[in-house]
Order: sequence, then C-alpha cells, then structure tokens
Amino acid sequence: MNILITGGCGFIGSNLAIALKLDGHDVICFDNLSRRGSEIILSRVLSHGCIFVHGDIRNREDFSKIKQQCEIMIECSAEPSVMVGTKGSEAMFMIENNLIGAINCFEYCRKHELSIIFLSTSRVYPYNTLNGFHYEENKMRFEYSDEQLGVSSSGITVEFPLQGYRSLYGATKLSAEHILQEYSSNYGVPSLINRCSVIAGPWQLGKIDQGVFTYWLLNHHHKRPLQYIGWGGKGKQVRDILHIDDLTGLVKQQIKIISKYAGQVFNVGGGRLSNLSLLETTELCQQITGNQLEVLSHPQNRPVDVLWYITDNCMAEKEFGWSVTKMPAEILTDTYKWLSDNEQLLKNIFIG
Repeated sequence: MNILITGGCGFIGSNLAIALKLDGHDVICFDNLSRRGSEIILSRVLSHGCIFVHGDIRNREDFSKIKQQCEIMIECSAEPSVMVGTKGSEAMFMIENNLIGAINCFEYCRKHELSIIFLSTSRVYPYNTLNGFHYEENKMRFEYSDEQLGVSSSGITVEFPLQGYRSLYGATKLSAEHILQEYSSNYGVPSLINRCSVIAGPWQLGKIDQGVFTYWLLNHHHKRPLQYIGWGGKGKQVRDILHIDDLTGLVKQQIKIISKYAGQVFNVGGGRLSNLSLLETTELCQQITGNQLEVLSHPQNRPVDVLWYITDNCMAEKEFGWSVTKMPAEILTDTYKWLSDNEQLLKNIFIG
C-alpha cells in the first residue's frame, strides 16, 4: 500500500512513516522542513527507505510534486503548539497552516480518491469548561470529582460539550474536523479523526508547548531551570501521556479498515493508565536522570492552559482492539535512552 504522510518529518509523522515502512508499505513523507531539527528527521526517514517530497500543505501547487498514486493519507502536519496563536501576530499563520493547509489535504484526497486519517487534538475541548469543574487537591495532584456530561470514570469522552473557548489552535483543528466530515458525507472520502492527547517518546524535539513531558525530561538532563506555571504554582495540574509506539499501533489497525469510516471521532491518549502531574513528572525525571533540579513557582495562570485532562479511550479500544501498553516511567526512560544515545547528534538543537 502507498501511504502519504503530511508532516512526515515531524515527530509523529516520521515515527509513523518508519513503522509503516517496516511493515512493508511504501511511504511518502511530505514536509516543508521548516521546524528546527527536521533535517535530522529527514535523514532518518530516508535511511529507512521512505520517499521524501519537499512541499508545503499551504500551497496547493506543491501537491503536484507527488508522483505516486497513494491509497491513504495520514495528515499530521499541523503546527502543534497551543501557545502559537495566543498573540494576534501569529493568528494568520495558525489559520493558514492548521485550517487552510488541512483543507488542501482534504481536497487532494477527494481529487485523487485517498482515504484519510486526520490527527486532531484534545485541545478541541473548551478549556473554560474543563477548568470550571470541581477538583480535589491532594499531595501530588488535582483530581476530577464532578459528574458532568462527556466525562466518564475513565476520563473525557467524545461526547464532551464543545461550546466554549479552546484557543485558536483548538479552534482551527475543530474547524478542520468539521470540514473533513463534510468531505466524507458529501464526496465519499473515507476518513476518521483521532483527537490525541500528549504524545511522547524518542525523536520528539521537546518544547514546553507541544511536548511538555519530553521538555521536562530535557531540562532535567541539561540542568536547565523549570517552573510550575498557574494554579498556585504547585505543579499539580494533570495530563495523560501516550507513547508514540502505542499511537503507531493504533494507526496500523485503523488503516486496515478505514474504508468503513466517514469522519468518526476517537479520543486517543494515555488515559487512566498513563498520566502524570507536573509534580509527579519532576520526581520521575529526577529518578531517571539522577539530577535534582529546583523548580520555581509562577502562580498566575496562562491563557488557554488546562488544569486536568485524561482521555477516555473506550471507543478506540472497542472499535480497534487497541489498548495502551506503556506507562509513564517506561515512556520517559525510553525517551531518556534516546537522548543519551544521540547526545552529539542533538546538541545543536537542545544546547546553545
């Protein structure tokens, strides 16, 4: 099978590309190489036999560079930072990349008869609603204690109410979801949508606003300052964490039967099995790296930050026979081994 991956030289796209190539598929990585470190990822995907096409999803003409007839597109080219777009000067970049670029991908799929897996985000759920819950505070974390539509004992479900504010990042991704569903309904484009929580693992060039757990680990490794931001500056905010290999395992199952889907949405994350507060992350990073790091406190909340988010994976588990296999300690240990093994390769990205 020929598989086209937009954003194929990013963290998620490259890991998917290599895993699918190793499974015997022909993989085309479409990327504009604009992110720092993408040249390292490019070398990696090429060394595994993937095909690279230099192109930008914002430019429809660039898609003409793709000469292979593909069966499936995996769209994971979005700007992944929720903080980009919180300033007005960045608004059009976010809209052009995450919405207009996504529409260009959908149109390519319609025109060339591709199925599509769209990687969306848990950030489509409104932060004001999530933060308005009643939470109990214990020694290491906040924990959800309300009864609310769209929240199960396992976490946030796809039925969670979407009224409210979610950041420009979340808004562009949700808008893209709706347009993809219209493409599926009106034009018969097979598709499904994965609303992903925090993904981590080897080859993530961790930045605080797109890979907080890897960022935390990197700063411990390099002994760089950190701070707990918001909610009193205690570090008790909670997110779930999913290993990139677990996401890859899910996508492998999805591509086998994607023809039966027309824009269905699935929540995908670490869930109740794999989640951490920042305070717990600090303890784990200290154990893994052997470095003690003072973490400063900044009590004021930032715009669009979320106090607590854990994914209810039940729909994906039932539909695809999939489950989370890797827990936080294994995820961060795996990432740290990769960092240590590639210290020289990565030093110009992480240091200086």
